[in-house]
Amino acid sequence: MDRIFSPLGSRPTASQVAAGHDLSGQRAIVTGASAGIGVETARALAETGAEVVLAVRDMAAGHKLADDIVADGGSAYASHLDLMDLDSVRAFAGREGQRPLKLLINNAGIMGCPFARTLQGFEAQLGVNHVAHHLLATLLLPALQRGVPSRVVALSSEAHRWGHFRFDDPHCANRPYDALVAYGQSKTANALFAVAFDMRGAASGVRAFSVMPGGILTSLGRSLSDEDRQRMEITEEMIREAKTVSQGAATTIWAALGSELEGKGGLYLEDMATALPADQTGDSKGVMDYAVDPDTAERLWTWTETAISETEEG
Repeated sequence: MDRIFSPLGSRPTASQVAAGHDLSGQRAIVTGASAGIGVETARALAETGAEVVLAVRDMAAGHKLADDIVADGGSAYASHLDLMDLDSVRAFAGREGQRPLKLLINNAGIMGCPFARTLQGFEAQLGVNHVAHHLLATLLLPALQRGVPSRVVALSSEAHRWGHFRFDDPHCANRPYDALVAYGQSKTANALFAVAFDMRGAASGVRAFSVMPGGILTSLGRSLSDEDRQRMEITEEMIREAKTVSQGAATTIWAALGSELEGKGGLYLEDMATALPADQTGDSKGVMDYAVDPDTAERLWTWTETAISETEEG
């Protein structure tokens, strides 16, 4: 398939991408909306007239952002969601899945943290970044179907290059825990989720995309060790060329609203365009084949559904 580009270039702001779109009377959910690019994503969607549900663990920060959005003439409210606990995901979906939903932005994530497990026993980065978002999206699918045409956006990362999905040991039980490799696995899972979810939703008008936001200086990497920071080889040039937070949210907004993407889905997007295969870029950009492979996506879907069902049985 030919590449798809936004006419706005590779580094617009989220507000510039949202300009001209009217989502009055529509609802959008943004997870992790109280910090980083989640804030700019929520603000940009509110500028379209959408009612934005700020799905956050930190309710004080969520209420503050909601108040700011309302003061600027938008519509938003905070609703509690703790992605470390699947019961919290179920409770959130029960509250917020009663009305039609136009957009679900799976934005929240953790990166490079010391080894930990979620309440249901998943390795924390995999559990938060992928499993909880998978459950959230599947529970909200009926609401998304009532809001068609609708879209789901999963935030992946160029870090998917650091780890394919280890079906033989997803929770690092039988290998040394490597925070970066585990993060990479979770970002691969995000991209594969978009492929599999789109295959299930396309016929009813629910499409899904995964997004690489770009190099951005946010608090996401606050848990990284000094050793891991060195391994990432972050140079002064990379820091100088980093996107602003609003530029980092732009591809998410394009994935959610871009008319160029109508009738499409399951795509990995970066810099306001569909990504090239990684072996054609010559740098850190592009998407690895294993992160968008339909067979692997189906295998991961089955693994995830089984893993979630086992927590219910337990």
